[in-house]
Amino acid sequence: MLKRLLFKGYWRYSANRHWFLRRFTPAGVLAVSFVVALACLGADTNLAIAYQAFILMILVLSFSVVYSFRPKPKLAARRILPKTGSVGAPFSYRILVTNKGRRTEHGLAILENLSDPRPTLKEFLATPEPGEERRNGVDRAFGFYRFTWLLSRRLIATIREKSAPPIPPGSTREIEMETVPRRRGILEFAGLTAAKQDPFGLFRSLVHIKAPDKSIILPRRYPTADINLDGSTKYQPGGVSFASAIGESEEFISLREYRPGDSLRHLHWKSWAKTGKPIVKEFQDEFFVRHAMILDTFTDKGETDLFEEAVSVAASLACSLQAADSLLDLLFVGSEAFCFTAGRGLAHTGRLLEILAAVKTCPDRGFAVLERLVVDHISAVSGCVCVFLEWDEPRRRLVEQVQMRGLAPLVIVLTETEEPRLEPGPLASAPERFRQAPLSKVRETLLTL
Repeated sequence: MLKRLLFKGYWRYSANRHWFLRRFTPAGVLAVSFVVALACLGADTNLAIAYQAFILMILVLSFSVVYSFRPKPKLAARRILPKTGSVGAPFSYRILVTNKGRRTEHGLAILENLSDPRPTLKEFLATPEPGEERRNGVDRAFGFYRFTWLLSRRLIATIREKSAPPIPPGSTREIEMETVPRRRGILEFAGLTAAKQDPFGLFRSLVHIKAPDKSIILPRRYPTADINLDGSTKYQPGGVSFASAIGESEEFISLREYRPGDSLRHLHWKSWAKTGKPIVKEFQDEFFVRHAMILDTFTDKGETDLFEEAVSVAASLACSLQAADSLLDLLFVGSEAFCFTAGRGLAHTGRLLEILAAVKTCPDRGFAVLERLVVDHISAVSGCVCVFLEWDEPRRRLVEQVQMRGLAPLVIVLTETEEPRLEPGPLASAPERFRQAPLSKVRETLLTL
């Protein structure tokens, strides 16, 4: 009950703080601070004359607030937004602001309204802050640092306001916005706000403009060495279309006359109508290289830096492994077990990156779900790479299952620190295919694969 009450208080505090910092300029924040200080110093009017300055500052602030009730500008706006961006890479776009009023608008500032980053009550109660156990009992009980950590974790990007040039009536002006995304995910824009300050520069009137939009922020990618998974071509029942179709299908090569035993599903009715003889479609199965990338999403610590780096490693390897004549299967478990395939005319690597941008942890399901998914798909795979968050018995057993099917997997285990050193376990006979990647050396590890 205490945590629920505290959560409501933090929720309101966050909203009030956001409103305050948007309404008051930096000079206005300083003026409010002076008012509070002068109110304390001039509490006793017989001992101090600070109350006189207090009254003056109250009058100035009151004028600024009343001035904001003047008729507001009539504006419209739209964004020219790229479909995707990347974590850590500059992200810029343009906003076209149109003045629909009758007077020229001067001194406008354009602010972005992003989706609400505040956590839900369920997230607040169930997701501890990394290292929370090392805080004192008061901090753990009140959970303020947990709330601020969740708030920052859900904040994909911060976009600084930009000043707009004067906009004559009926004219449109272009404003370039830029930011550097902090986290992967969907960057959602709820709208825009045009702010105009009073003559004293203390308080601003706000005009909210509806302009919903979104862009996908892809995971961070690192350069990687050329990776050799020692895979050969394998028979693919159904050919390339098997990767995107339900049930078995084949690669069409030609038409021929019907032979006893041919499936009636393969009849080509148009050719039969033209020739007067039954004609069937002939298909051919294919052999080609197919790789699998297994991403570990099983952790009860939430989307920590370790998990984010694991997603970045998977994204980097997806870009490295993808070739024009091969398929790449991405296997992971979220709300259900997923297998996404790219290559050879199916989805491209960018689609895999978009999927990785939305990957979440899976704290409420067992690792056996991923093991079953891998066992069901591994028979058609030529090579395999695993990105793990731990190196425990279930993950070792999964590697053994892959080895039993004749593959030599490449295993990358991410760890918080370099120590203790992990043993290769089932990969003891091929230690070069086992890599421990501490958070501080992820880039170096990928360059030496």
